[in-house]
Amino acid sequence: MAERPEDLNLPNAVITRIIKEALPDGVNISKEARSAISRAASVFVLYATSCANNFAMKGKRKTLNASDVLSAMEEMEFQRFITPLKEALEAYRREQKGKKEASEQKKKDKDKKNDSEEQDKSRDEDNDEDEDKLEEEEQNEEEEVDN
Repeated sequence: MAERPEDLNLPNAVITRIIKEALPDGVNISKEARSAISRAASVFVLYATSCANNFAMKGKRKTLNASDVLSAMEEMEFQRFITPLKEALEAYRREQKGKKEASEQKKKDKDKKNDSEEQDKSRDEDNDEDEDKLEEEEQNEEEEVDN
């Protein structure tokens, strides 16, 4: 767990970026307001996590999952956030699935390339062996002719 209460705060850079995205262009925010929003966001995240943890504990689990968070939002009476959260979760899952599929495809392509290179290398080695045998046979023939 955190040693100091400040360790529980969200990073200022993240909070600043979120605030800038939410405000119209040309609107500034004071340092005090940014700090207050940061603390409020941190408290909200901790409270939501605590509520979600209660749902996980009821399910006799140690790992929080998305359904725990959605249930916590409902319990905290933030029903209006449930639909956008579900949409964001689906988008995240699609993105992860796409990344996984791309990674698997990349691995397959790499394996095919490696197999192809191994076949080429094997052919080269076979050719080298054939050339060595031919040279050896030629040397033997020359020796026989000399004898």
